[in-house]
Amino acid sequence: MASKIEQSWYKKPGLLTLLLLPLSLLFGLISSVRKGLYKLGICPAYRSPVPVIIVGNISVGGNGKTPFVLWLVPFLEKLGFKVGVISRGYGANPSSTPFLVTEATSTEEGGDEPCLLAKRLKCPVMIGADRQASIEKLLDNSDVNIIVSDDGLQHYKLARDIEFCIVDAERRFGNGLWMPAGPLRELPKRIQSVDLAVYNGGCESYSYTLEAVGFFRVTDDSPASNIEMVGASVCAIGNPARFENTLRDRGIVLSESLHFADHHPYQASEFSQIENGAIFMTEKDAVKCRTFAKDNWYYLKVDAKPTSALEKAVLNLLKKKEIYHGL
Repeated sequence: MASKIEQSWYKKPGLLTLLLLPLSLLFGLISSVRKGLYKLGICPAYRSPVPVIIVGNISVGGNGKTPFVLWLVPFLEKLGFKVGVISRGYGANPSSTPFLVTEATSTEEGGDEPCLLAKRLKCPVMIGADRQASIEKLLDNSDVNIIVSDDGLQHYKLARDIEFCIVDAERRFGNGLWMPAGPLRELPKRIQSVDLAVYNGGCESYSYTLEAVGFFRVTDDSPASNIEMVGASVCAIGNPARFENTLRDRGIVLSESLHFADHHPYQASEFSQIENGAIFMTEKDAVKCRTFAKDNWYYLKVDAKPTSALEKAVLNLLKKKEIYHGL
């Protein structure tokens, strides 16, 4: 049922949309009241002693936050910052929270995206629903001097210095409705109040493209130079069509495509129908399949390639907010 609802978000409104509309109006009312309470100061927000940068979105599923974070953290480090990342850790099951995710953390404990961030960035990654507690633990146990929050645009309990809103340039805002009749956590006018709307794809000035680095083996992260060119695509991401088109652009012939819900916890038994054929997945999928993967399972590593205008805008924002004082 969930997949049918998600599919309806990017089509003309039908019966399902109309049935869900009352719930959407209720969601919007609650969301607006909650936001107003924080804006008026009735509900206090936590102000971190170090700057906080939010990388979020106003719609659910597959907007491209993680690739942007994977670019932003090294960008900040090159400027001299010591960066820590916080995340809610959706799908994680840690022994307690806040929980420090490292390269050795299993995806069962740390969640797929936090584990990927820890592996790629090699900086402190703390997960937990209480963002204040996550920041305080980061600061107590490291010399971090700036925080990047992976998601949390609607977490108004956390004061922020800079807000980036990531927008999927292909799907945009769907039917423009609040959840669950549409994909939105907040209405599109919210874009006007963030510091910078960043587009994943498209031709906007402040955008980035996903540049394929190459194929790697799921089993051990080794570069895969001679790969099988025919196989199945397996995805548990918000927008699988984008990934599948990228595979085809690189000459991969897809024998079949399996789609799972975002953050799906893979089990080895789910791959039995593919038998011994090659499998292609994203890096986020791969971190959850390493323990039972086969040699002909590959993931496509991608990096965010920002426009020069986006790089300049990020730097100017850091200066404007008096976070960075370099040249």
